[in-house]
Amino acid sequence: MRAAMTPPDEDVAARRERFLAGIGARPMVMGILNLTPDSFSDGGKFQDLDAALARAARMAADGADIVDVGAESTRPGATPVSAAAELARLEPVLAELVRRVDVPLSIDTYKATVAARAAELGVVAVNDVGGLQRDPAMADVVAQAQVAVVIMHSRPAADAAIDIVADIKRSFARSLAIAARAGIPTRHIMLDPGIAFGKTSRQNREVIARIAELKEFMLPILIGVSRKSFLGSLIDRGLEASLAGTIAANLAAAAGGAAIFRVHDVAEHVAALRVFDTIRAAMVRAG
Repeated sequence: MRAAMTPPDEDVAARRERFLAGIGARPMVMGILNLTPDSFSDGGKFQDLDAALARAARMAADGADIVDVGAESTRPGATPVSAAAELARLEPVLAELVRRVDVPLSIDTYKATVAARAAELGVVAVNDVGGLQRDPAMADVVAQAQVAVVIMHSRPAADAAIDIVADIKRSFARSLAIAARAGIPTRHIMLDPGIAFGKTSRQNREVIARIAELKEFMLPILIGVSRKSFLGSLIDRGLEASLAGTIAANLAAAAGGAAIFRVHDVAEHVAALRVFDTIRAAMVRAG
């Protein structure tokens, strides 16, 4: 049975449409805001309301199209938290972010109860690392709240022997069938191949190299490579947090057709993607 939920008010729907309407017109940037003590890159920095508001406002000023708010770390080896603990971190901050930050917000969660509450507070999208397959109630929550959704691919463990892109395609097909049964409009769906979620370093590189193959689903592709450890193996000094490495990987994904980029460093990516898009447009005009 589907739980009752109030549909989004006009302001939330308008913010959702503003975000969705921009996809494809130019590269979109999703800023990362972690309200967690243990995220791999910035854990503990933005748990305080004032710090979170300042961070989100800075990303908005830097050109973020949406800010993705997470209250549980999904990095490898992170300790899972209960929905109650996740909401305790989230609720004091999220309502104020919605009210005071002039960009749409998404919630980074795989729990349907957390997604439902975040939708009530005003987020326009759910970024589900479980791809609608981890929590059986998630698809119904997304459909009833009329929010957009990022369907991400993940595996419980890496398997170097598999064709990772074929595995991603099979998983997306299952998730999209779940979405269709729940009544989620296709235009509300984005796909994320889940860089570093149950993949070897080689497979992460392969996914980026073969990103164009995922365009067969005819849905926007979101890529999240920001500061991830596999980038360190490509740099002599092993600096996985290297901004240069993250930008390079994102530009490679953009060349393959990715449309949305989930990043920590918003201003730098807005600038780099603007230059990339301008040159790409000139190349198209030149034939």
